[in-house]
Amino acid sequence: MNKYVIVLAAGKGTRMKSKLPKVLHEVTGKTMLAHVLDNVAELATEKRVVIVGHEADMVIASLPQGTNYVKQEEQLGTGHATKIAADLLADQEGATLVIAGDTPLITGDTLNKLFDYHFEQKATATILTANAENPTGYGRIIRGADGSVEKIVEQKDASAEEAAVKEINTGTYVFDNKALFEALSNLTTDNAQGEYYLTDVIEIFKKDAKIVSAYTLDDFEESLGVNDRVALAQAEKVMRARINKQHMINGVTLVDPEHTYIDSDISIGEGSLIEANVTIKGKTTIYKNVHITAGSAIYDSEIHSGAEIRNSTVESSKMDIGSNCGPYAHLRPGTVLGEEVHIGNFVEVKGSTLGRGTKAGHLTYIGNATVGEKVNFGAGTITTNFDGQHKFNTEIDDYAFIGSNSTLIAPVRIGKNALTAAGSTITEDVPDESIALGRARQANKLGQAKKLPHYRGQ
Repeated sequence: MNKYVIVLAAGKGTRMKSKLPKVLHEVTGKTMLAHVLDNVAELATEKRVVIVGHEADMVIASLPQGTNYVKQEEQLGTGHATKIAADLLADQEGATLVIAGDTPLITGDTLNKLFDYHFEQKATATILTANAENPTGYGRIIRGADGSVEKIVEQKDASAEEAAVKEINTGTYVFDNKALFEALSNLTTDNAQGEYYLTDVIEIFKKDAKIVSAYTLDDFEESLGVNDRVALAQAEKVMRARINKQHMINGVTLVDPEHTYIDSDISIGEGSLIEANVTIKGKTTIYKNVHITAGSAIYDSEIHSGAEIRNSTVESSKMDIGSNCGPYAHLRPGTVLGEEVHIGNFVEVKGSTLGRGTKAGHLTYIGNATVGEKVNFGAGTITTNFDGQHKFNTEIDDYAFIGSNSTLIAPVRIGKNALTAAGSTITEDVPDESIALGRARQANKLGQAKKLPHYRGQ
């Protein structure tokens, strides 16, 4: 049996109070719509169609290449949104999933089970339902004495008795495709909202004595539809718990998973240990046996086996095997640390490559530099790479020793095995195996301190 999908992503999301379309708000670093599309991608479908409307250009720009979409020019309800997919789907044989783009927690596994149940029941429509402790705001599933689905009643149209029902409509359905589009042509706006309700299709099917079934979720959390910032935070919490659980199952130690923030699609190797209040976001890959201590933040980076990040920030950088940084280090975009490189406390590196075994222990800025192997940076070293208009490169060859409080004014090259004396300002290249002194001669004025205002002598 062929399967099709319609994703409803046209709504404004007024309660979000945001210029951003509701479906583009992120949960664990990925838009809600992207989560939904990833989940339906687990189905063997013939075609997927996304219905766009509010800020359509932004939503379309977020879609994977090749995704089918149809624009709803005027938002007239879920029934109308589904109906405008008719040109792409109405004549197809098979079953169609209709799912909202603001339901990021419904898993691909659940959607497969929903389709399977639909086919087993030989139903014309199957509703994905859930049992809610507090069903306020949801459409209620009204069943007959024999347990079959009679209708769905929206909150604003429900009687007191109907409103007391705890089984709710998640807004996700599977329909016989041709029956769906035939019923959509018969919808009216005779309801409290004056809109075309997709739920009214169920009533049409019941009047025609067609089979309407319901598949009930085991986990109510999957049913969460995000309509405001409160629900967005709830979805983030649930998704984060899922992500962290899977990492732990995969052999990663999370010291305090409730306070560890890992985005979707992050890869972490077994044997790695992550302490509390760590944030890992974007397109980050962490290999085996990495140690990340409390308070660290990693964005779009590649961290290789045996590396250690101690209470530091790493952005768009690469740390090779056995390298380490921190505490309080900052690796800015374009940084590459070779094997066993040590970046210590209050060191900032940006747009630079550091060779194997190089060390910068503390209080140093390395920007736009190419650094060889086993170079040593003394405290207070600065590569002055920017003249206010242009960036310039510094080149430091293998085994060079940069004395404390050296200022290297780019463009400049420090040769192999060369040394800069502490406190030097280096403006010219230093040849291999040379010593560079770039400081004024010290002069002592004997006894003159007594003339200064600060003097406190006898």
